[in-house]
Formats: sequence, C-alpha cells, structure tokens
Amino acid sequence: MIKFDFKTYAKSFINEEEFNSLYSRKNEMIEKLKSYEMTGWMKPISPELVSDIKRCAKNIKDNYDCLVVIGIGGSFLGSYSFSKLFQKYFDDRSFSVIYAGTTLSSKYLEELQHHLDKKNFCINVISKSGSTMETTVTYQILKDLLRRKYSEEELKNRIIITTDKATGPLHEEAMVHNYQTFDIPENIGGRYSFLTAAHLLPLALNYNIDDIVEGYYEGERLIDIAYEYAVTRRLLFNQRKVVENFCVYEESMSAFTEWLKQLFGETEGKDGVGILPMSTIHTRDLHSLGQFVQEGNKILFETFIKVTNSDSFIEYNKQELHRINNIVLDSVVKAHYSGGVPCLEIEMTELDIENVSSLIYFFMLSAAFSAILFNVDPFNQPGVEVYKKEVKQALEK
Repeated sequence: MIKFDFKTYAKSFINEEEFNSLYSRKNEMIEKLKSYEMTGWMKPISPELVSDIKRCAKNIKDNYDCLVVIGIGGSFLGSYSFSKLFQKYFDDRSFSVIYAGTTLSSKYLEELQHHLDKKNFCINVISKSGSTMETTVTYQILKDLLRRKYSEEELKNRIIITTDKATGPLHEEAMVHNYQTFDIPENIGGRYSFLTAAHLLPLALNYNIDDIVEGYYEGERLIDIAYEYAVTRRLLFNQRKVVENFCVYEESMSAFTEWLKQLFGETEGKDGVGILPMSTIHTRDLHSLGQFVQEGNKILFETFIKVTNSDSFIEYNKQELHRINNIVLDSVVKAHYSGGVPCLEIEMTELDIENVSSLIYFFMLSAAFSAILFNVDPFNQPGVEVYKKEVKQALEK
C-alpha cells in the first residue's frame, strides 16, 4: 500500500483557487499525455516477451557466473536502482550482475578487466541508438577481453544486444554475428523503458519479473494522484521553489533517487524551465546539507519517501531502530516546514517489489504531467546532444 500527502506540510504555500483551477484540467491533461507517440510504457507488455526474457535469464544463470550490463542513463538506471533496493548490503551470492558503461575512467575500466579476466562472464549491451559513446567504449573494451578468452563462435552465446529493432550499429552488428537480441520499442524512450527487456532481463536474474509487471500496472490506479503531484510541484515552482530534494532514509534507496533525478531532469528541464532534482540520504545528509535546507536560501521543496514497516529488527535502548529512523523523518519534515520549506510525503507500508514497481509508474506519470504543465515535450532531450557534438568535434581535431 502507498499513501500520499501533498497538503499537510505544503498547503500554506499553495493557493487553493490556483490549485483547483489547474487540477480541474486533469482529464484534458490525461488525454494530452495519451496523444504523444512515446507512450508505449503505458501499454501492456507482451506475455511472449516476458517468457523470452525468463528463458534468456535462466540460460545466463545456468552457464555463467557473471553478467555485465553495459549502458548509461535510461538504459541502466531502472534495473540498477531497483536491484540496489532489494539486494543485501553485504552480498556474497555466487552469481553477480555488474553494471558498466557509465564512466570513461581508465582506472575503473582497467580494474574491471582484471576482475572479469577471472570470471566466466557474458555481456548485455543496451543502447537504443546503438551509438552512445560511453556504452560503445566500454562494450568494445570488454568485447576485446571476451575475444582474448573465447572463440568467435562462443561470443554468440556470451553477447546479448538490446537496441532498436531495425536500425543502428548495434542492430547491424547483431545481424552480422547472429547475437541474441532484444528490442527497445520505438514508442518508448530510455528513461521510460523500465518495463522493457532493457531492465527486465538484468532483473530476471534475481527477481520474479511477473511480480514486477503486476506491481507496475497496479500503478495505473495512481494516475489522479500523479497529476495532483504534478500540479503541486508546478505551483511550488510558481512560488520560486525551483529545486526538489528527494529525501530517503534507507541507504539502499540512494540509487533510486538517481533514477528519479534523471527522470525529472530530462523530462521537464527544457526551454529555460523545469525543477532541478537533487537528493539527500538521511540521516547522513542532515549533518551536511541539513543546515542549508533549514535556514538557507528558500529555493527548494522536499519530497520524502517513507517506509512504514521493516523486516529487519534491531533495538537500541529498548526501542526498535526502524521506528527511531521514522521518528527522525517525521521530525525533520516538521522542522523543515517550520523553516519555510514545503514538504511532500509518500509512504509505503513495505519496501517490496509490488509497491516499488507501482511507485515507478506513478513517478513516470508525474514527470510526464509535469512537463506538459511546463509546456514542454516530456519525451525528448535535445540538450543531451549538445555536449556529444562538442566531444565529437574535439576528437576529430
């Protein structure tokens, strides 16, 4: 179960008449969202695809001891953040999933090669365009390592490509070498691709993806509250609250906030508008950024994600530690609100697969609605291409 409270600690910052006026346009905005071509993430996933993903995952786990997922941005953050939520902090499982392709650090890639040289590994390279620079570099380096260890025939079993179904260099390579492929649908962009093979294949190695799919589509029922969240954010922006701080109280949720930052940053940050997403992990960051939030420049509002119950039981001074953690959360909300910071609250009864999958759908809806309320296209990201052109020109000199 998920509860939402966008009023208690924000209502004094929201003009009720303005809220009602904007919220009354909900049905109009829902229809506008559905009119975009890039809304394949709102449509049912094929049961045949789910079965294919399960078969592939079983084959990987039966034959290898490590999968390297190569991708960046929307091609990796969904599955990476989801897996971090549920894996043990100190995990000694025999099969591992390593995420690469997010850095051009020579030190990291050199050490990764040394680590994989001792592993029986395979690769899942993910890029819709097939030409993302960081992904291409990492893939080439690790493919060279595979070629030093195995024959070309063996590479057919060790390389899985997830890309556009018809075009791009990765698609062409897969056709030439007969590598196994999965498609990223044409009507789904990277940051909205959670329920595609790009994320479900890596997740299928350790989780029941049927539960993920079921929880995800349960999020459809949250469309009204997703629009309310978008309206609230838009009106807070009008009050010069131009930064949203996502606050979590479990270290395992840190990567999830990274997914949120990409989702909202790329979706609405265009044409000189949008809300800058940031995140804090408490209680750690209460001892660093907490001072600024409480008494600094009032440019931000906060969205707290709370987990009511925990399956881990530890006591301190005869009190359950998880309860103490949530007492701190509630106290921080009240303190920051008293300091002039609007606070929005999302509460999950349990940190489980169904709730998180529903919450992912909720945030995707909210981000799309937010962009529409800013009068920008939710599904493009032209600004991302600017640095790529600069890099290309510099490398060609």
